Amino acid sequence: MIKACDNSGIKKVNISRINPAGTRQDSDDISVEEPLQISVGWEGDHGLQTKTVAITMRTPGDDKSLAAGFLFTEGMILSAGDVQSVRIEGRNAVTVNLNRGVRLDASLLDRHSFISSSCGACGKRTIAAIRVARRHKIQRGRPALRSSVVHGLPDTLRRAQAEFSLTGGIHASALFDSKGTLLALREDVGRHNALDKLIGAELLAGSIPLGDRILLVSGRVSFELVQKAAIAGIPVIAAVGAPSSLAVELAAECGITLLGFVRDNRFNIYNDCERIMGPVTIEAQLIRA
Repeated sequence: MIKACDNSGIKKVNISRINPAGTRQDSDDISVEEPLQISVGWEGDHGLQTKTVAITMRTPGDDKSLAAGFLFTEGMILSAGDVQSVRIEGRNAVTVNLNRGVRLDASLLDRHSFISSSCGACGKRTIAAIRVARRHKIQRGRPALRSSVVHGLPDTLRRAQAEFSLTGGIHASALFDSKGTLLALREDVGRHNALDKLIGAELLAGSIPLGDRILLVSGRVSFELVQKAAIAGIPVIAAVGAPSSLAVELAAECGITLLGFVRDNRFNIYNDCERIMGPVTIEAQLIRA
């Protein structure tokens, strides 16, 4: 289920290229960013009700997965069994209709308004409101992962990032097995959207929880990304960039192995070293100590 690039998220624009030799007219591929209105429909006390819960800036494509993943990682739905249908409403709107009997927490519906492509927690009112509500217990020590596998993840991701290779301006989230085989990949201008697309696709496919998977994100890892991964039951998060302090704290709380700076044949382990087999970096040994 690895996602192939269909170029729907890429736009060609005319530019002027400046270099020491002078100026020349050329064209460039850039990542598309457009708003997506996410709505939810359900049977309430007064019949069928529909409410817009978020407008997020995203790269068009995988909008059904993005909407389902967003509702799941925000706690509005608990499983694929809550979803009756996901309907595209034109280019920039999608509605998730819930099965009869599924009840919604009204406070969750009022928590979001506009979400930028770079923001995961912007619409949430308090830190207490964004603490993760874990539904799937993450088993300690599983899966076991060789450090050599970790070293190979970024190159595998980069080779599969079709839109990044064209634009250089898009984030990716990918799932691997413990042998380093790439299983699924989603790209978006927003790192939170890329992960929601990935988790949403797995949710709709009936694959949640993801207890034997490794998540790799192409940039830094924030609190919100750890929260989304924890809700999906992902035990290992690897990031090409740095983690934030809250990301490290939440990963430890959830029993998630968090790896940072996974690039150039090195990486740091911020907690739960037991899942990693083989030589580790000096940084990881210091953190463990």
